[in-house]
Amino acid sequence: MQVFDAMPKEWGNSLGITIPSEIVKKENISSKKKLKILILDSRMDKLKEAFGTLKLKKTTQKAMKEIDEGYD
Repeated sequence: MQVFDAMPKEWGNSLGITIPSEIVKKENISSKKKLKILILDSRMDKLKEAFGTLKLKKTTQKAMKEIDEGYD
């Protein structure tokens, strides 16, 4: 899997992106090879920054132990 930034350009009534040649070579991409494209926009960057920033008073292990005790 390769990750790169691309700016879509108008292509008729559609939009197209250009895949860098080093990625084409490394992944052995050809015009007849079907690809799956994952679209991530700038909102995902904000989510990545926020991930893991929540600080809890209890550790996850302690919270899970308390939950388990409630089922005894």
